[in-house]
Amino acid sequence: MGKQDQDIVGARTRYHLVPRVLCFLLCGDQVLLLRGSPHKRLWPNLLNGIGGHVERGEDIAAAAAREIREETGLAVDDLRLRGLVSVDLQDDLGIGIYVYSAQVDWHPAGHSPEGSLEWHSVRQLPTDNLVEDVPVLLDRILTDPPSAPPFSAHYSYDVENRLLIRFYGPTSLTGASGRNASNT
Repeated sequence: MGKQDQDIVGARTRYHLVPRVLCFLLCGDQVLLLRGSPHKRLWPNLLNGIGGHVERGEDIAAAAAREIREETGLAVDDLRLRGLVSVDLQDDLGIGIYVYSAQVDWHPAGHSPEGSLEWHSVRQLPTDNLVEDVPVLLDRILTDPPSAPPFSAHYSYDVENRLLIRFYGPTSLTGASGRNASNT
């Protein structure tokens, strides 16, 4: 199959997704989060999982492993795709997030070019300075059985620019304070 068979005629007028990866590294009941540097364009001073953009010519899992290596210095063996998230920016452009998790041996927190690495209890995440969807995604990762297929979610924003999260599939998610975390 050639690239002409991909039917991209008129693609400039279609909705496009920018691919990103988001990885949660777990050790027991701890998760390694990155507090973004104050100079970062996205989420400065906020805690988030490990991740970033998928580079041209890179497959999604390789992008996740690269981001983990770049931001933490760790090489992971058991990278697992946990979910797919489409983010509707109410424009011709959206974001596609591939959510991964991996079990790691304890790794000392420290600094990365992207910010500071911090271990936090998954049961007592800090409520301030945390990217809004992190507790919802972690809850989903921790409550879905290991054999569960990756979840599918859609993010959108209401008229007051509040994040709305909608999951699709059989597993229910509750307790998403200030968010719509219902299943469809």
